[in-house]
Amino acid sequence: MSPHTTSSPQPLDTWSPDRTHWIELPAHRSSVSVARRAISARLAAWRLPGELCADAVLLVSELAANAVRHTLGTRFLCGVGLVTDGLLRLEVHDHDRTGRGLPRREPGPDDEGGRGLFLVEQLAESWGVDRSRLTGGNAVWATMTA
Repeated sequence: MSPHTTSSPQPLDTWSPDRTHWIELPAHRSSVSVARRAISARLAAWRLPGELCADAVLLVSELAANAVRHTLGTRFLCGVGLVTDGLLRLEVHDHDRTGRGLPRREPGPDDEGGRGLFLVEQLAESWGVDRSRLTGGNAVWATMTA
């Protein structure tokens, strides 16, 4: 599995505050549900279509879970931005500066986990991994259209 884009669109850290939302959380499993609720509330406030909101919350959950499980950082940033009325951008930034990147393995048919990036690949318009300008760690991002 690899990101299916050639370049990263504009990162969220340069956008208007009324069209972006950030939350910083400790790198604990319980933070994944906090991220889901926070992003869900923001998407509902923007009155985006229900299916887009559900898919976006699922992707944020998967990306946040990866930041908690697979990086050495003690905190992570989770962001969402309304790029245009029909384009949404999700980002999760960790503080892991080791350069290890994302785990790359194909899950077996009986594995209970390991399908998060597959979900991202299937639901996102585009996605990728960059070095975070905000944390120095990894910035995993995905775009979705309404």
